[in-house]
Parts: sequence; C-alpha cells; structure tokens
Amino acid sequence: MKVLAKFTYVMTMVTMMVTMMGAMGLKATHADLIADMNALAGEKTTGFIEVAPVDDEGARIPVTIVRGRTEGPTLALIGGTHGYEYAPIIALQQVAEQLDPATFKGTLIIVHVANMPSFLGRTIYYSPADGKNLNRAYPGDAGGTLSERIAHQITTKVIEGADYVVDMHSGDGNEALRPYIYMPRTGNADLDAKIKGMALAFGIDHIVIDERAVSAPDQTVFTDMTALSRGIPAMTTEAGQLGSSDPHWVDINVNGAFNLMRHLEMLVGDAAPADPVVWLKDYQVVTSPEAGVFRPAVKDGYAIAEGGVLGQLVDFFGAPIATIRSPFAGVVNYVVATPPVRAGEPLAMVSKLAEE
Repeated sequence: MKVLAKFTYVMTMVTMMVTMMGAMGLKATHADLIADMNALAGEKTTGFIEVAPVDDEGARIPVTIVRGRTEGPTLALIGGTHGYEYAPIIALQQVAEQLDPATFKGTLIIVHVANMPSFLGRTIYYSPADGKNLNRAYPGDAGGTLSERIAHQITTKVIEGADYVVDMHSGDGNEALRPYIYMPRTGNADLDAKIKGMALAFGIDHIVIDERAVSAPDQTVFTDMTALSRGIPAMTTEAGQLGSSDPHWVDINVNGAFNLMRHLEMLVGDAAPADPVVWLKDYQVVTSPEAGVFRPAVKDGYAIAEGGVLGQLVDFFGAPIATIRSPFAGVVNYVVATPPVRAGEPLAMVSKLAEE
C-alpha cells in the first residue's frame, strides 16, 4: 500500500507540473525529468545520471540543464566521451556558468563528463573499468559492461530527447590535433542542411565531410551516429590536443557552443562562422602494424604528399619496424605525438582536400 501511495503521489505531482506549464504556455519536455531533476522554465539545474553498479563501481554522469523562459529547441552538448580530452570538459563548465536562463530560449542539456571512469583514471581511448572505447559502445546495453550501460543511459536520457546533438572532443592525451569538425552527410536533404548549418556556425575552419552510411538505430557504435539514426541532426567537434586544458583550446569550444546557440536562435545575436572554410573528405586513420615506439615526422595541420612520411615505428630497443606513409595527398588532421603505440591503434589521420 505504501508503494502504491507513493506512486500515486508522484504521478499527481507530475500531472500538476504539466498542467501548470500548460497554463504558462510551455510544454513538458524530455529535459524536465532527466537525471531525476525537475528542469523548470527559467531555471538552471545540476545533477547526475546514475549508472548502477553491476559487478563494478558503476558511474555518475554530471549533467547541467539550462531551460529558458520560452519555448525553443533542445540542444545536447556532450563532453568527456574520452576522459583525457579536457578542453571540452572545461569549456562546458564555463558555458553552464555563463548562461542566463532569463535570456535563453529552449533547453540546453550539458553532459559534462560522459566517461567518468576514464576521466578519473586519466586514460586515453579506453575505460579502465572494462577496456572499452565509449565512442564505440553505442547505443549501449542496459545489462552490459559499464561503458555499454553509460552509452545506454546517454542514448535514452539525453540523445533521444534532443533536437540537436554535438559530441565535443579534442585530441586525446596522445594526439596532436588541428581543430576540425566531422560533418555527417546522410543523403537526407533536410537533415544535411541542418547539420551543415551547425558545422558552419560552430566556427572551426576545417570541416571534414563524413559520408558514412547511417546505421540502424540499434547498431550505431558512435555518439553522433546514434542521433543521426534517430533523425536528429548531429556532428562531432575536435578542438584541443594532448590532454591540454590551455585557455586557447578551451575558448575554441566555448565560442563554438555559443555560436551554435545563436545559430539555433536560443540566444540573441549572430553566430560568427569561420570564413573561409577548408573542406576535407575521404579521411583515413592510419594505424600501427605492431606495438612499439612511434616517432612522428609531421605535425598536425601539415600538408602531405601521397606516400609522404608520417613517421617511423621502431621497437623498444630503437630498431626500425616500419616507415609509416600517407595513403594519399592531403592534410594531417592529427598525429600521435607520444611514443607508445599498440598494434591497431591510430598513428595519424589524413584527409583529402574537397570542393564544397
């Protein structure tokens, strides 16, 4: 009887909330109940999405919700998918601090650190809890490993309730990276127009056209693909490198977030898009054939010829293993700038110049 009474009370309160919001001309959105928080109009709310332990420690995902006084789009900004990518994490704290709900339209959902085990463990790519890459675990599994459960929570409690999604990355702790955006091109004219508008508005002047086919909703693997498979405009930004939280990298992310919110008319003012833009396509990640020590021969942003040397892979005594070459002429988006590599891990990413 106590359980029934409690359920009845909760449902009564939810009904009253929805009725009050209707009287104010506002509708209840997905954001109202995210992470067990009541995100009311004109308020800024913080809390956690709880990922319960299952033969592990579980995780807590810190979230801020900023809800304007008037209706508008719901934008999700997701940071910390890789826990050593600090610039977007610090930037999203600043975005949350600077936003005033009184001058805001719509709803902003900020996931400050998606991958808390990696963040606290200071690990690149992989979670120390299960050895998985969170950005290869989507849409997740409610009964899976910790990374899969985190992905499931973010899919169901953030992505599926958003109108726009940005997965905000930087060069991981081993990557020297020239800022760029992955701009998906799906073949859906309306969706692609919205994504292109987002990419241009963010303000980073290198944009990689990403023409991966849209996956089935239950086989998305990546954060942005999880949104795309559900018809939600999404992109991935890359701004920062080598785990740095230098203000230069943080500011690119802060400015990009505010530019995007102006573009979506969530804030008053005009976005400051990059002009001109370097358009790139047909990107390829060059991986290591063996474990060893990598000696890069290029820097991020370099132009490189087909067959140009990206670096040398040597063994742990310094003896040569392989010369790593570019598969085509193009631009180096990032290069691994710290020595250790394992077989199959990235050494560099190269893209071709494109017309747009």
